[in-house]
Amino acid sequence: MTEPFYEPLSHLDSSFLALETRTTHMHVAGVAVFEAGPLKRGDGGIDIDRIRAHIDSKLQYIPRYRQRLAYVPYNRAPVWIDDDSFNFDYHVRHTSLPRPGSDAQLRKLAGRIVGQQLDRSKPLWELWVVEGLENDRFAIIAKIHHCMIDGISGVDLTTILMNVIPTSEVESSPEWHPRPAPNGTQLAISEMARSARRTIDALTSAGDLVSSSKELLGQTTHKLTAAANSLRSGWLVPVDKTPLNPEIGPNRRFDWTETPLEQVKHVKNALGGTVNDVVLAAVAGAVRHFLEVERDFSTAGLDFRVMAPVSVRKPSERGTLGNQVAMWLVRLPVGEADPIARLRAVQAETKRLKATDQALGASTLVDLSKGTPLPLLSLATRVASSGLRPFNMTVTNVPGPQFPMYLLESKMLANFPIVPLWAHHGMGIALFSYDGRLLWGIHADYDALVDSEAFIGSIHHSMATLVNAADAAGG
Repeated sequence: MTEPFYEPLSHLDSSFLALETRTTHMHVAGVAVFEAGPLKRGDGGIDIDRIRAHIDSKLQYIPRYRQRLAYVPYNRAPVWIDDDSFNFDYHVRHTSLPRPGSDAQLRKLAGRIVGQQLDRSKPLWELWVVEGLENDRFAIIAKIHHCMIDGISGVDLTTILMNVIPTSEVESSPEWHPRPAPNGTQLAISEMARSARRTIDALTSAGDLVSSSKELLGQTTHKLTAAANSLRSGWLVPVDKTPLNPEIGPNRRFDWTETPLEQVKHVKNALGGTVNDVVLAAVAGAVRHFLEVERDFSTAGLDFRVMAPVSVRKPSERGTLGNQVAMWLVRLPVGEADPIARLRAVQAETKRLKATDQALGASTLVDLSKGTPLPLLSLATRVASSGLRPFNMTVTNVPGPQFPMYLLESKMLANFPIVPLWAHHGMGIALFSYDGRLLWGIHADYDALVDSEAFIGSIHHSMATLVNAADAAGG
């Protein structure tokens, strides 16, 4: 007889559930655009049956996609169990734009989809296959709860569905049988026993602590110092409010643009820093231009901070589900008029964050919070719903493959990422580099950024000033 199966969520993954409210949706998403190619049917539609069969064949490698949430009776801690009512067709959906569908219509559809929360009684993901896009293209809009996946893990999982060469082969897969879930009593007893084992293990390891005390003391001191540096970086200090930080509602809009990756590298090579430094400097310039020109808002002396996720996933953990990220809190010099000075300020900021191990500090704070999740999550929820946020915006930059990828025989043309919006965040920016281009996804509250095309214009204005500065420097 098969033993009952369940898997507790990590504290960080649980926090993404606790932080979700009616207006704060905690799912990540993306819009991938493809050439129709051989997947185009004779009537002009898309061969949805082959696409569904291909996706279904890959679920054997990502078991979380057939699991749903359950809760420990005495403390409501969430766990994963196999969904004995799993319905593949519910999660892989098929729709069409009115032909010939435009990119603007696709963006509007994406905004509407990401504005709807996932049903927690089912596995927390959806894929929408969208046909009818002009120029013989189709799209897939993916929506996955943040408690399942982070950006770097998402890239690995995308590679499960994608291939570096076109192929018509649909992999065979074994029949899936859900493992039995524990009942409430079994789950409660098992979790109490697991908690007791953690306490015993901690006491048992005391001997190891004595035998290697110097090494462990050094590691602990380093981690605690990094955690203190992380707290001092501004996490406990409210940030200045801007027109990009209103009270937000549940509805969303989505826009995108792209810039040549070679442009970013040109600026990096001419003016120094990293690709991510150039991206953050471009965001700083875009925010400055947009606030000054489009919102008539002075940026002089403005304390504007972004939260930048940093992967702490080990190479051995590539392809695993769950979150392995820490958070940088980065001050952006939006009050600085000179583009070179902005880039220099960003370089100095990221060097400071690296030198003080801010990513280690943030992950250490998460580790220290383990064992007392409910009080900390309650506090985090209150902070998230208040106006005292320590950052104005999320900016995440995920590296992707610099060569074409294929879904069966269809080439992926672009993949525009969507980052969740926190309370009082009217906009979030996610970037994905792919096949020589930097793809920008602009996710916004529906009412806060009615002129998203103006912000995209500000992105291009900011990039142009950096490129011009690099040209002038002889890069």
